[in-house]
Amino acid sequence: MSGHPVPPQPLARFGGRLATGLRDITSDPAALDSTGWWAVVHDFEGRLTCARFDDVRPAPAPPSGAGWLGPSAGGWRSSLDRAAYTAGVRRIREHIATGEVYQANLCRVLSAPLPDPDRSDIDALTGLLAHGNPAPHAGTIRLPGHGVEIATASPELYLRRAGRTVSSGPIKGTGRTEHDLLDKDHAENVMIVDLVRNDLGRVCATGTVTVPDLCAVEKHPGLVHLVSTVEGTLREDAGWPELFTATFPPGSVTGAPKSSALRIIEALETAPRGPYCGAVGWVDADRGEAELAVGIRTFWIDRTDPAAPELRFGTGAGITWDSDPDREWAETELKAARLVAIASGAGPHPDTD
Repeated sequence: MSGHPVPPQPLARFGGRLATGLRDITSDPAALDSTGWWAVVHDFEGRLTCARFDDVRPAPAPPSGAGWLGPSAGGWRSSLDRAAYTAGVRRIREHIATGEVYQANLCRVLSAPLPDPDRSDIDALTGLLAHGNPAPHAGTIRLPGHGVEIATASPELYLRRAGRTVSSGPIKGTGRTEHDLLDKDHAENVMIVDLVRNDLGRVCATGTVTVPDLCAVEKHPGLVHLVSTVEGTLREDAGWPELFTATFPPGSVTGAPKSSALRIIEALETAPRGPYCGAVGWVDADRGEAELAVGIRTFWIDRTDPAAPELRFGTGAGITWDSDPDREWAETELKAARLVAIASGAGPHPDTD
C-alpha cells in the first residue's frame, strides 16, 4: 500500500441523475450532436470540455456533504477589492457616456486556499449547496484528471433544448426582496432580452424567436431576480457548434453590445473567469435534449499548484448609466455571502436567510 489516497472517480450530477463510467472527453462541440449523454463545461475564456458517460441513472438524493472541508471563512480574497471594483463601475459609466456600450457586467473572482486537498471532494460540496442553497440548475462535474472540478448552484438557464426548440432564461435585476428592484433593473433586463433575441435569431428559423415571459420575479434563497424567457426554433442546418458561436458567452454576463462589453471586461477585470459566467450542464444527444446553466453561483477547484489548491467563486453585477458604484458592490456581496459561508462551513449568513 502506497498510503496515497485514490483519486475520486469522474462523475456528473444534474437534474436528479448521476452519470458515471466516463467513456471519452472532447473539446469538439459537434460531438454533442452525435450520441450519448454528455456533461459540458464551457469556460468564459473559451475552453470547452465535453465528457460522455456510459451509466446515467436516477439519483434524487444529493450527497450528504461528508468529505468536504472548506476554506476558513476569513481566508477569502477578491481579485478586485472594493476600491478597484467601484472604480471599474465608474469607468464603465464613462464608456456608456461616450456611447461605446449600454451595459456591461463587471465581475470579480474570490479565492481561498483549501486546508486539506484530500478532503475537498467537489461532489460533497454540491451536497452542502443542495441543502443550504437549493437551485434549479444545481450540479457537479468532477473530472479530476482533466482539471475540471465544479459545483454549481446556478439559478440561470443559458440554453435548453427539446428537439429543435431552444430557449434561454436571462437574469438581470437582483435585490433582497421584490421591493428592492428598481426601474434600472427592469431596463437592464429588457436590454439583455433584446441581445438574447438577436443571438438566438442568428441560428433560429426566421420569425420563430419569441419572449413568452418578460421580467418575471423569481425568489431564490436570500434574494430575488428578474427573469425573462426567450425561445425559438433551431434551423435544420444549425447544431451545437453554430449555437455556441451565436450565443456564447451568455449575454446576461457580458453586456450590450456584447463585443464592446467583452473588450471593457478584458480591460477592467484582473482574473480569468474560468467556468464562472460560462456554461455548465448536460446534453442528451440520443433524446435531443439539453440543459446548460450560466455558470453563476458556481465554485471550482484550481489545482494549478498541486501544493496549494484553491477554491474559487465568482460574483458580479450588471452596470448601466443609472448604476451607483457602492450599490453595485453591495450586490456582488449579496450574491456571494450565503454561498461562500456554506462552502466555508459557516452555514448561510443570517442576513441572507
